[in-house]
Amino acid sequence: MRNFVAAGLGVAALTAAAVPAQEYSRNVWDGVYTKAQATAGAEIYAQRCGQCHGVQLGGTGEAPGLVGGEFLSNYDTQSVGDLYDRMRTTMPMDNPQSLSREDYASVLAFVLQFNGFPAGDKPLDRRSAWLGMIAFQAQKPADKTGD
Repeated sequence: MRNFVAAGLGVAALTAAAVPAQEYSRNVWDGVYTKAQATAGAEIYAQRCGQCHGVQLGGTGEAPGLVGGEFLSNYDTQSVGDLYDRMRTTMPMDNPQSLSREDYASVLAFVLQFNGFPAGDKPLDRRSAWLGMIAFQAQKPADKTGD
């Protein structure tokens, strides 16, 4: 009996650990960047990212696309902070973390805009912790269909 209870508690603990509860306060459909920020991000992207990821963000060679179904499904259900941190710590490939946090946020705003997510009236934050509270949700929620 003791082994059965211990095994049951172990399975419960593993299940709880495998499915972390993630609370998001917003999602990418809520307008989490400004148009001005995305415009600034487009300029930075053209200078620092476009050569590898392509003018239309479709990817070239080994650099993956930053637009379309495959990109969206890769980040669906993660946070905007996850994508921001990946960009910031790995790009540009030849000199990671060489942009300011504001510039990375602007480039991310441009990527969100290019993927059809709406702009809002507040700029995308440059802090990972804040961005971690925004869900990257590929499909528009039913309550946002009229927007």
